[in-house]
Amino acid sequence: MSDQSRPLSQLVRDPPRSSHPTVKFLTAAMRGATFLLLSALTLTGTVIALIVSTPILVLCSPVLVPAGIVVFLVTTGFFFSGGCGLMAIMALTWMYNYLTGKHPPGADKLDYARGQIPRKAHDMKERAKEYGQYVQQKAQEATQTQAS
Repeated sequence: MSDQSRPLSQLVRDPPRSSHPTVKFLTAAMRGATFLLLSALTLTGTVIALIVSTPILVLCSPVLVPAGIVVFLVTTGFFFSGGCGLMAIMALTWMYNYLTGKHPPGADKLDYARGQIPRKAHDMKERAKEYGQYVQQKAQEATQTQAS
């Protein structure tokens, strides 16, 4: 139903829709895209390194140690790339489950940490006020002792 067909009194009483789920979705999408991009870049770099190093190995193959090093590096690159891709998929799955309210593992810790942030900010504000009053009191004491 569009806003134009609703009466003005109903528009005033209805609270505006929260953009919080949209922000959560955009954050999840950006993180997932970043992980997938990292995975793709690592895979691309590994393939390019393999392509570049193969002719060098053929020309300089009297020693098998360089070949072993290249095989190790290529294998490590493939595993790292696959790990980044798997991590991206797992993170997106976790975020989807969290956003849909399915309470994945670790969600309670996230909610607890979210609640701690405003409390700690308030505590720091109070400490700063107390310290400011303390400094002000010490400054007044110092000016009084200098005046006498």
